[in-house]
Formats: sequence, structure tokens, C-alpha cells
Amino acid sequence: MDKIEIHKEAYATNFIYLLKCLTGIIICYALYSYFPQYPFYWSLVSVAVSLSPDNSNTLAYDRMKANMIGCVAGICLYPLHTSNLVILCLGVALTIFIGIALRMTNTLKSALAAVVIITLQEEQEKHWYVALERVSCVVTGCIVALGVTLLFNLLISRKYLKQ
Repeated sequence: MDKIEIHKEAYATNFIYLLKCLTGIIICYALYSYFPQYPFYWSLVSVAVSLSPDNSNTLAYDRMKANMIGCVAGICLYPLHTSNLVILCLGVALTIFIGIALRMTNTLKSALAAVVIITLQEEQEKHWYVALERVSCVVTGCIVALGVTLLFNLLISRKYLKQ
């Protein structure tokens, strides 16, 4: 039986990713706990989808932009009075087309999560404030993910500069 080799550098990178995820989740959960009247559980989803194991600031900014694409597509489709399935399908299609047009296909996962969060509705009657609250919470999750990424990248770069 072959041994499983764990490269120290890969282990460190994944451990940093774990710390970034836990930090983002803790921050968003604190918002969820302190403001129970708002759907900050969506920021938990947003932060989890927006963080990545690499240490790229560019990817962090691209994921933030992708989330904005999903939010805009979701807000545009929210007023349609048709079935949830039709709105979700239109939202996914619109988000993918916009992502392709803007050459952001590598971050479409974040955009698709955002459009699903915004357009999915449980209640029978649509209210604008529901969509706006969700957009706010998704954007909050993105901002937390971006902040956590930038903070960790700053700490990592300082550590390597000292060595």
C-alpha cells in the first residue's frame, strides 16, 4: 500500500483556507445573531461561496463582481409574476450570459448562488423589501469574504517579507 504524502506547503495553504472560511462564517453568524430580523443566513452562504483556497486578491475582487452580477440579475427578474422555476431559469441564463459577456466565467459559481438567493421565494406574495434585504445580505457576505481575503493576504505577505 502506498503512503499518502502530504506536502507541507499544500497543507499550509489549505489550513489558511480553513481559517479564512471559519473567520468569514463567524463574522456573518455574528451578524445573523445580532440582527435576527434580517436574513443574514444568506450572507453565510455568500461568504462560503465567495472564499477560495488561493491567495489571489484579483480572484476575490472578481468573485465580488460576480456576486453583483447575480444580484443585479435577481433584482431585474424579481418583479416578474411567473413561476419560481421560470424566474430561476431566466436568472441562471441571464447571469451566465452576462458573465460570458464580461469574461468572468471562472467566477460564475458565485454569481449563480447570488441570483438563486435573490430570486427564490417562499412566500406567495412578492415584496420588494425581501429582494432588497437579500441583496444586502449577499453583498454583506461578499464584503466579509473580500475583507477576510485581503486581511489574510496582508498577513501572509508580511510573514514572507519578514523571512
